[in-house]
Amino acid sequence: MWIALWFSSVTIYASETDSLTYYLRMAAQNNPQVKAAFAGYKASLERIPQAGAYADPELEIGYFLEPMETLMGKQKADLTLMQMFPWFGTQKAARTEAAEMARMKYEEFRDSRNNLYYSVKSQWYQLCNLNEQYKNTAANIELLKQLEQLAIRRFSAPGSSAGVTVRQPIVSAGQNVSAASSGMSGMSGMATSSNVGTVSTTQPVSGGNMAPMASMGSNGATGGLSDVLRIQLEISELENALQTIHSNRIAAEAAFNALLNRNQQLPVAVPDTLIQSSYMFTDQAVTDSLFSNPMLSMIDAEKRAYKAKAEMDKKMSYPMFGIGLQYSILGKTSSGSSDMNTMNTAVPMNSMNGKDMIMPMVKISIPIFRKKYNAQQRESAYYRQASELKYEDMLNVMISDYSALKQQLEEASRKITLYEKQYQLSLSTYHLITREFSAGSATLTDVIGVERQLLDYRLKKSEAVADYNTRVAGIEKLIARSLE
Repeated sequence: MWIALWFSSVTIYASETDSLTYYLRMAAQNNPQVKAAFAGYKASLERIPQAGAYADPELEIGYFLEPMETLMGKQKADLTLMQMFPWFGTQKAARTEAAEMARMKYEEFRDSRNNLYYSVKSQWYQLCNLNEQYKNTAANIELLKQLEQLAIRRFSAPGSSAGVTVRQPIVSAGQNVSAASSGMSGMSGMATSSNVGTVSTTQPVSGGNMAPMASMGSNGATGGLSDVLRIQLEISELENALQTIHSNRIAAEAAFNALLNRNQQLPVAVPDTLIQSSYMFTDQAVTDSLFSNPMLSMIDAEKRAYKAKAEMDKKMSYPMFGIGLQYSILGKTSSGSSDMNTMNTAVPMNSMNGKDMIMPMVKISIPIFRKKYNAQQRESAYYRQASELKYEDMLNVMISDYSALKQQLEEASRKITLYEKQYQLSLSTYHLITREFSAGSATLTDVIGVERQLLDYRLKKSEAVADYNTRVAGIEKLIARSLE
C-alpha cells in the first residue's frame, strides 16, 4: 500500500515547474560537465588578446665600475630600450587562429549541452514508461483480486447461483458485466499466457470435456480450489513485478537526478499519461540542418584555425623589425687631462664635455634558416587537409545515423499503430467473452487471458511510444535542436 501511495504522490500531476522543459533548463544550469565545457570556452576567449599582443619591450642597463674615458667625457652607464615588431599581418593571423580555437571550445560546449539534453529526455521517457507499467500492473492485480473473489464464491457454493460483477478494462471504466453462475460449465484448469510488465506466466490447459459445475461434486470443488490457488500465484508474481518496477523507478530517478546534479532522493514528477511526441521534419530539412551540428561546426572551426596558423607561419618566416633607443650617461673630463689637451683643436670641450648621448637604434632579424619555417607551413597544411577529411567523414556518419534513427522511428510508429489495433480487437473480444462468461459458455481462464492481453498490448504500446519519443530526441540532437 505504501508503495502505491508513494508512487501516486509523484505522478498525480506534473506542475509547470516539473515539466520536461524545466528539467532541461535545470540540467543545463547545474550539470558539472556542461559547466566545465563552458568554463573551457571562457578560458579560450582569453587567448585572443594574448595572441594579438606585441612582444614585451627589452631594457638593457650597463654600468661601468670604472668610468671609461671617451672623447665626450667619462662614460658611466648605458641604457638601451628595444621594441620588436612582427611582420605586417602576423598579429591579425594569430588573433584569427585564437578566435577559431575559441569557437571550437564553444561548439564543444554546445555538443556537451545537447548530449545532456538527449540523456535527460531519454531518462524522462524511461520514467514515463515505468509509470505506465506500474499503473497497468496495479490495475491487473486489482482485476485478479476480483476474479479471485469470484472463484472463491464458486468454490464455496459449487451448486448455487452467485451473482458477481466482472470489472471491465481500464479504458472502459463504468461498464460492468453481471455474470450469473447457473448453467455455467465447470473449470478443470486455468490457462494464461501473456506478458505484463516484466512477468510472464504460462499455465497448462487440461483437456477433456467439462461437465456443468452443479453436477461436479468433489471434482468441481477441486477445480474451483485450483482456480483460486492459481489466481493467488498470479497475484503474487504481479506483486513481485510491482516491486521490481518500483525499484527500477528509484534507480531511474537517481540517474535522472544525477544528470541534474541534485539530491538523488528527490522525486521526479512525470505526466500521468505518456504522450507521443510530434515529428514534422522532412528528410531535406534534416539534411540541411545537419550542418548546424556542433561536431561539424567544431571541425569547421578547426580547419579555419589551421588556415590562420598557416598564414601566421608564413608571416613569421619574414624578418622582424625592432626600434630602440640607447642612452649613455657621461661625466665631465678634467681639464688637466693630457689626452684632452692634445685634442683641443678637434672637439669643443666647453660644450660637449660630459654631455649625455642619445642614439636611436633599428634592429632586424634575418630568418635565413628556411627549413624550420617551411616545415611549419607544411604541418599546418596537412592539419588543414586532415580537418577537411574529418568534416567529410563526420557528415557521412551523421547522415548514416539519421537513416538508422529514421528507420527505428518508423518501426516504433508501426508498433504503436499495431498495438493500438491489437488492443481495440482485444477490447472487442473482452466484451464478447464477458457476455459468454455470464452465459456460462466461457471459462474463467478465458476471461483472464483476454484481460492480460489487453494489459499486455497497453504495456507494449507504452514501450513503443517511449522508444518513438527517444528516437525523436535523437534526431533533434543530430540537427542541434535543443529547446523549444
